Amino acid sequence: MGSRIPTYYYRIYPMKRLFLLMTFFTLFYSHQANAQKTGVQWLTFEQLEDSLSIAPKKVFISFYADWCAYCKKMDAVAFKDIKVVTKLNAEFYAVKMNAETTAKINFGEATFMNKEVGKKRNPTHEIARLLASRKDKPFTLPAMVVLNEQFEVTDRYFTYLSPKALYNALNK
Repeated sequence: MGSRIPTYYYRIYPMKRLFLLMTFFTLFYSHQANAQKTGVQWLTFEQLEDSLSIAPKKVFISFYADWCAYCKKMDAVAFKDIKVVTKLNAEFYAVKMNAETTAKINFGEATFMNKEVGKKRNPTHEIARLLASRKDKPFTLPAMVVLNEQFEVTDRYFTYLSPKALYNALNK
């Protein structure tokens, strides 16, 4: 006579599968949520200078303004993507700067300021103009700049980038 599987086994086994499946999804989504909570480790230009003096690394700079809808969409979508966050935090110093700030910024041996305050409706800071300008085109947002380890501009982007497009841009 062959061995017989007890009938209670059929009732327990699906529960074990369900438990394992729920555990997997809980761990997976908690890892994603954790990465999204920590997010991109944004630096200021002052922090960037200190970091570059310790260890050279590629730099990613995101210029934004409070009124920029696509900048807000990048914050809500692209800069929350787990692959983008992981890539930026691991391989870049990431800087985020309001292009219209009136703050004086000391970087290198120079002081940069927003010389357009009071002269224009949307005054653009000197650093944003220096790093994210295009010949014969007005300054637009969102503006993102990628620099190599020698602090030389390698790429500039002046549009909304989806998470996939941003991730691909970071892999160049």
